[in-house]
Amino acid sequence: MTILSHSRSLVAASILLMAAAGCAKHADFVDLRQDVTDVQKSQDQINKRQESLQRRLQAVEGRVGVKPTAGDEGQKVADELQHLSARLRELEMRIVRIEEGRTGAASIKPVEPTRPAERPVEGAEAPPMMPGTPAITPTSAFNLAYNDYLNGRYDLAISGFQRFLKDFSTTSLAPVAQYWLGESYFSKKDYGRSIQAFDRVVTDYPQSEKVPAALYKLGLAASEAGDAPKAKTYLKRVIQDFATSDEAKLAKSKLADLR
Repeated sequence: MTILSHSRSLVAASILLMAAAGCAKHADFVDLRQDVTDVQKSQDQINKRQESLQRRLQAVEGRVGVKPTAGDEGQKVADELQHLSARLRELEMRIVRIEEGRTGAASIKPVEPTRPAERPVEGAEAPPMMPGTPAITPTSAFNLAYNDYLNGRYDLAISGFQRFLKDFSTTSLAPVAQYWLGESYFSKKDYGRSIQAFDRVVTDYPQSEKVPAALYKLGLAASEAGDAPKAKTYLKRVIQDFATSDEAKLAKSKLADLR
């Protein structure tokens, strides 16, 4: 995957997360979605041109035995890709500004320094931030960890979600991060830690929309860990407490398999 494709995927994932969490106004979401669609179409067209140019260069090389250069057309393709990359960075910054406007500065906890040398001396003024250096937002921090999960980098995802829960525990994405922490452990087949993570979704965020999914995954994790009685308890709770949810249908099917 190219850097441009990676950036495009991250922007698209950001917009979906913002829509699900109600982070952006409808007009902002529509505009961002259209912008990303336009960039996607442009990139697809440029990729096709790039592939065509590469095939032509290879054909010439085969005929004359000399490796040719891409020339003006190749430079034009490179310039257009650079322009698209800049456009995607602009879209990412728009997402950051929308998120900052929604949450406000008071809801974002500063990231604590990790090395002793970085800790401010008591009584001394903190050094000023460099001009133009943006503070990471909850959405940006979440997306970094979620993107690692999507790409199978589960150890990095676990570290990212744990850091998110430390730095942004009071934000609306906290229960979502807690849930995906459980999914990351589950994907590693670490069912013990997976159960702990999903259980915290249920106990710490009882009003979250992720509770039915967490209960269902608790049932699956318990089943994989060999604890069928506990698995049945979790699955029955999904069916009883969230009868109209999609997870209730899945729980019924899984419960039938356990009998």
